[in-house]
Amino acid sequence: MATPTPRRKGWRTPLAVALGSLLALGVLSVAEWSYQKAVDSLGSLGTRAVARTNIQTVMRRLLDAESAQRGYVLTGRKEYLAPYAEVASDIGSAVDTLRTLYQNDSEVTPLVAEVATRALEKLSETSETISLYDAGSHDAWHNLMLTDIGREKMEAVRKAAETLLSVEDRRVAAERAAVYRTLELGRRGVSITTLLSLLWFIFFLRKNAALLAAQQAAARDLQAERDALDVQVRLRTAELADLNRHLQEVREHERGNLARSLHDELGALLTSAKLDLTRLRRALPTPPPEVSERMNHLSSTIDQGIGLKRRVIEELMPSALHNLGLRTALEILVGEFTQRTGLAVQMNLQDAELDTPSRNTVFQLVQESLSNVERHASAQQVRLSLLASGGEVQVQIHDNGRGFSRDSLREVGHVWKNLRHRIEALGGKLSVASAPGKGTEVDATVPIPVGPL
Repeated sequence: MATPTPRRKGWRTPLAVALGSLLALGVLSVAEWSYQKAVDSLGSLGTRAVARTNIQTVMRRLLDAESAQRGYVLTGRKEYLAPYAEVASDIGSAVDTLRTLYQNDSEVTPLVAEVATRALEKLSETSETISLYDAGSHDAWHNLMLTDIGREKMEAVRKAAETLLSVEDRRVAAERAAVYRTLELGRRGVSITTLLSLLWFIFFLRKNAALLAAQQAAARDLQAERDALDVQVRLRTAELADLNRHLQEVREHERGNLARSLHDELGALLTSAKLDLTRLRRALPTPPPEVSERMNHLSSTIDQGIGLKRRVIEELMPSALHNLGLRTALEILVGEFTQRTGLAVQMNLQDAELDTPSRNTVFQLVQESLSNVERHASAQQVRLSLLASGGEVQVQIHDNGRGFSRDSLREVGHVWKNLRHRIEALGGKLSVASAPGKGTEVDATVPIPVGPL
């Protein structure tokens, strides 16, 4: 009885697909969120770096202006003023950049304005000193430089810049902390989703292993059933072969009994009638013409009956086959075939030690093949071979006649099916190959029995 295979739950596959999709979506969402947050933080840090650079530019250019002023008034050499020509432009550009960066920042905008104002005051002080020097007012520029105005202006700029830088440092620290938090959250999110994915993968592997085990068990059960069926088929085939062999033996036995009955009983009756007719002729030495004609007709009829009895007996149980052997019986069969058809048969016959069922089957195969050649083939050449080698007998009947199609073979196939079953029951094989215009080839092999025949 077949073992039922485990019923696959219809919801498992959609659930596994949905869970896998959610996990994949979770990983992508966490990665995308972390990326966007990191990009925003890095962009903000870049803005902070630009702001710091511009603040440092203002301070550096003010120092350059002060150095150029001092070098010029101390030496009077114009080349010291070369960097001074670009100071105002660079400071103005840096201040404009800071104003643009912080245009919407209410906390930093006043600080930027303070830095710009103090820087302009310092530049004004430096420019006034140079103007007094160029005008020849040496006492005036000298007294201006000896005052603390320049230092105070520079100190004011420095304080404003330091205040602005401290704000930037605080914001940079906050942005860095945000980046670290984002990375930490991203790391935790990826770790959690990876863990969930691993758990889902383990769950999937277990379910898949269970399903595979169920399939293998079902396959084993199915194979066991197939093996059991094969054993039953072989047993049934062997039983049918034994039954067919038994039926053939019974058939041959009945044919033999019928042949003996015809020979003994019908033969005795016909012989007695023949003797009575002979006595009747002796009792009537000069019978009338009409009676004499009737007696001659009766004698002829009795002779025909005797001949018919002999033919029927030969067909039921060929005496040559049982008394002289298979080879001689085949030679006689071929001789009668040639006498009826006028067609010579090329023979290659060897002696073969076969038991009675095998001998009868081979003889009937050759008899049926020659009968088909006589009735249907219109052949010009016929070859018959009986060879014993390798523990089996090979029988071949080939002709070059008109042949026949598969459909024609099906129509008369019951004879060949019977012969095939008989030969296969003996452990042999039979093949019939034919095509229209290609002749017919009948090939059979019958194993030689081992042991006493």
